[in-house]
Amino acid sequence: SQTLAEVGVFALATALAGTLDPISGASHQIALNLAGVAFMIPLGLGSAGAVRVGHAVGAGDPLRASAAGWTAIMLGVAFMLTSGALFVALPRTLIGFFSNDPAVLTVGTSLLYLAAIFQLFDGIQGVITGTLRGLGDTRTPMLVNLAAHWLLGLPVSYTLCFIAGWGVWGLWIGLSLGLIVTGIILLWAWTVKIKHHVMQAQAPRPRSQAL
Repeated sequence: SQTLAEVGVFALATALAGTLDPISGASHQIALNLAGVAFMIPLGLGSAGAVRVGHAVGAGDPLRASAAGWTAIMLGVAFMLTSGALFVALPRTLIGFFSNDPAVLTVGTSLLYLAAIFQLFDGIQGVITGTLRGLGDTRTPMLVNLAAHWLLGLPVSYTLCFIAGWGVWGLWIGLSLGLIVTGIILLWAWTVKIKHHVMQAQAPRPRSQAL
């Protein structure tokens, strides 16, 4: 459901971008495709993290669950920082795989710069959605995605795009805000929850239980 919330808001944003001029619509679709390809790695790491964390929790080993979760998160962070750097260093080259139109190259480059900003947070939220699932928590990612994307990101996108007149850039600023907020909150939630699991396991048991 959390994936549906995120995919849904980007699908709606694409529909909104389609009401703008053809250059903005094409640039939006190209930049979104590139960001989507990059997101496949954190999505896979999140699935792997869910399995490894879940196995460790089932085995009663929260320290191993913590190590597995943080490993997946750090791998996701490293990859998304790399992809963000590529978006900044080679934007016209990447967009050139889809279009050689000068206007699309210009607008698409600016959108990739915005995508580079949210890459880190998109990777974090993608992986942590999986690691939290490994802890048995699917409710937190769902609620955070719904609130950050639909109650914050989308209204900001619409306001900046159509009311403030920022066009497709306003649309992407709102989408970026939703992803950044989602990543920060889910990172906090994972840190708190896995720490709680570890502390519970390390807490001394009453003598009656120990016997």
